[in-house]
Amino acid sequence: MSGITGEISFKNNPPLKQEELFNMMQSVIHRGRKEKMIFSDERSVLMQNGGSSGKSVPYSITYLCKKYVIVYDGMIFNCDELKSKLKEKDFAASGESDEELILKLYICFGEKALDLINGVFAFCIWCPEDEKLFIARDRLGIKPFFYSIVNNNFIFASEIKAILCNGEVKPVIDSNSIYEIMLIGPGRTLGYGVFKNIFELKPGYCGYFTKDGLAKKCYWKLEAHEHRDNFNQTAEKVRELMIDSVKRQLKSDVPVCSMLSGGLDSSIVTSIIDREYEKSGIKLNTYTVAYTDNDKYFKKTDFQPNSDTQFIGIMNDYLHAENHSVEINSKQLVSALYDAVIARDLPGMADVDSSLLLLCKKIAENESVAFSGECSDEIFGGYPWYRVKEMRDYDGFPWARSTKLRTDFMSDDVLKFCDPEEYIHSKYMDTVNSVSLTDKNDPDKRIKEIMKLNLEWFMMTLVDRCDRMSAYASLDVRVPFCDYRIVEYLYSVPWEYKEYNNREKGLLREAFKDYLPDEIMHRKKSPYPKTHNPDYLALVRDELKNVLNNPNSPIFGFVKKNKLEELLTGEIPQNFYGQLMTTPQTIAYFLQVNYWLEKYNIKIDI
Repeated sequence: MSGITGEISFKNNPPLKQEELFNMMQSVIHRGRKEKMIFSDERSVLMQNGGSSGKSVPYSITYLCKKYVIVYDGMIFNCDELKSKLKEKDFAASGESDEELILKLYICFGEKALDLINGVFAFCIWCPEDEKLFIARDRLGIKPFFYSIVNNNFIFASEIKAILCNGEVKPVIDSNSIYEIMLIGPGRTLGYGVFKNIFELKPGYCGYFTKDGLAKKCYWKLEAHEHRDNFNQTAEKVRELMIDSVKRQLKSDVPVCSMLSGGLDSSIVTSIIDREYEKSGIKLNTYTVAYTDNDKYFKKTDFQPNSDTQFIGIMNDYLHAENHSVEINSKQLVSALYDAVIARDLPGMADVDSSLLLLCKKIAENESVAFSGECSDEIFGGYPWYRVKEMRDYDGFPWARSTKLRTDFMSDDVLKFCDPEEYIHSKYMDTVNSVSLTDKNDPDKRIKEIMKLNLEWFMMTLVDRCDRMSAYASLDVRVPFCDYRIVEYLYSVPWEYKEYNNREKGLLREAFKDYLPDEIMHRKKSPYPKTHNPDYLALVRDELKNVLNNPNSPIFGFVKKNKLEELLTGEIPQNFYGQLMTTPQTIAYFLQVNYWLEKYNIKIDI
């Protein structure tokens, strides 16, 4: 894990002042080890915190009289295969660093090198002689890459905060930014950085920046294929791919740990690691989040039918691991809402973010690398909007059917420039219209649409959350369900297989039935654990009172004060976003919006 940032300039020499350079690097120092690596010439400054090369400058190679310099964040999972590819080209990789592998692959294969790599990454390669910068991001967008172009200067970074440290980019939002925050948030349109003039390289994209500007290209997208495997073959293939993904990602200088909720996904990942570690006599540590008095106040719902506590105990008895419970109280959860904004650089998923941040900070006291079961539901069909017909057939984002609720909070000055329903529906249709089908009569057309919507929208919100919260705690969290090979395979698997035995994620359950206790195997899906303690609601309402009592609160720039006042005593009629954002989380979201505007000193330009 590293933080990368820098600037390519065809106007100013040198492109960055010393103070800006220091501030940009320091702002992402949490993403890597404390070593700072810097390369600069008359056109460029490239910076990276830490990395696998162990050098004080970014890794570079001179080949055929041209210099190539790389800054890189990520991890490659198929190093041995890539080394074999290089040997075939008589271009052996002598060391163990990912940077060397990527750079030599790029020299040999150009942008086609991306087709060979299995990993998570965001990197830049600069060739001073060609005055060309190559940029790339992994297929599913696990590692972040933001950029801005100002006066033909290309400014890039792992996180938005670093770009804002550059003197050329100001913290400004416009009408589109507000629509994103109010109508899409905590989700975010792919490629859009919400701040004015800040953008994101989309997952599966690469590009070149030269004096002629930025040219981007999609190098990977999901394609539908005829699925020829029968159910048993499909289950075996899923099992093989998942075990292989976990094993590849176990590559680490130190023992890894695992986040364990007692749900199906984290239990599968943990069980695979536990079996591998038992072979070597290593005891796996698992970490579980717990909330003060949560069992006391837990209430069964359709989305969350049972508490996690008993299932964590069942998994603990099944594994050879040692479990560590991290208890979080309501005051800690509220306090961390604001740190979570700084970690994400945007308002996020309220306490769903802040609880993960607190968990990661606690884990990081003893561990460097953790595994998560994140993102299984998107590809195996675990969410209710896959299975509940009314939600599945909804002509819009099924996890955010709250447009009227959201619109009611927006000021009239903002609404006169926007049709909320049209804004959201146009984004929904952009994704639906890009879906690959086997043919026009594809029986799983809607399922493929839902999966693509999940991958590009809901999952990206969770991927952002996982990366920013863990990186802010300087913890490397790995997500083996996000192996692109698994996603590609599952995209074309028939829905009848995925809901085997009429169960959500029935295929996944069958594939790993001998890796789990029966109670876990048959447990109904339960979302990420959140607090049910009424103290939390009381505390966020107190925080909201403070915002409402301050006439200078910046949120009043586009949110109706009277609608916020209603949250002090009332309940929202439906979830704000997904399964987890009910009234307490909606209040917390608006607290995050206000803090974001204030902390980042944001100018509203509408």
